[in-house]
Amino acid sequence: MLFFSLFKTLVGKEVTVELKNDLCISGELHSVDQYLNIKLTNTRVHNEQKYPHMMSVRNCFIRGSVVRYVHLPPGAVDVEVLHDATRREARGG
Repeated sequence: MLFFSLFKTLVGKEVTVELKNDLCISGELHSVDQYLNIKLTNTRVHNEQKYPHMMSVRNCFIRGSVVRYVHLPPGAVDVEVLHDATRREARGG
């Protein structure tokens, strides 16, 4: 639940999602669910020469199980709040 809560705070911000098939998609985080499925709007692909068919895609839904990394914008995460939440979760409360 910690990551779900973190991603909910990033709704409306620009993120880059790297998939397990090496495709990188950037866009505005529209929504995220408890399975870490991600919906992006205003998307663009990083390697357009390798994935020309993705250039026309503007909105996409990404299943959480195919995500390798989510690159967050600098300064988007309050590290102290994240540390406190991690400690609370580790204690079971």
